[in-house]
Amino acid sequence: MSDLKLEVKEMIIQRLKLEGMTPADIDDQAPLFGEGLGLDSIDALELVLGIEQTFGVKIEDEAAGMQAFKSAEALATYIGQHRTA
Repeated sequence: MSDLKLEVKEMIIQRLKLEGMTPADIDDQAPLFGEGLGLDSIDALELVLGIEQTFGVKIEDEAAGMQAFKSAEALATYIGQHRTA
């Protein structure tokens, strides 16, 4: 697992207080919303804040959010592409 993907999964677990979960429990390709982790719109807001605070990356609009939040892997890819060093 790449370091960034691991960081993303750890941030998801921490921000959403997913007690008892580990990064290994989050499938890279599983949807974050709906059938995958089952997150909802409140969780999305918390993740947006977490991404900004943890990685310094803003999700500018709904289209970017829909792309980024497809899966943990998609989120790590989005952050990797938009993060400033």
